[in-house]
Amino acid sequence: MVQKTYYKTKEYCKVKFSFAADAAETIEILGLNSDWKKSVIMSKKKGGSFSADVNLPKDSTHEFKYLVNETLWLNDPEADKEVPNEFGGSNSVIVI
Repeated sequence: MVQKTYYKTKEYCKVKFSFAADAAETIEILGLNSDWKKSVIMSKKKGGSFSADVNLPKDSTHEFKYLVNETLWLNDPEADKEVPNEFGGSNSVIVI
């Protein structure tokens, strides 16, 4: 799930990412701000899902993927859209 909170007086949007995957011990978000090397580590919740809050600039578009247990790449089915990537798969997209 991707939940966006806009502020009238700020130049950014607060985005809450929530995601669950079977047998997940860790989940990271990669690709935000076109950065595929520096990840956002998501916090594990009691119910087994993971979440993270990220501030992203208004009027921007970001491709991203979740990296589960440092080995499995997954898209967010609730992202704004998906686009093809250079590896023959696809990336999730969030539009701010």
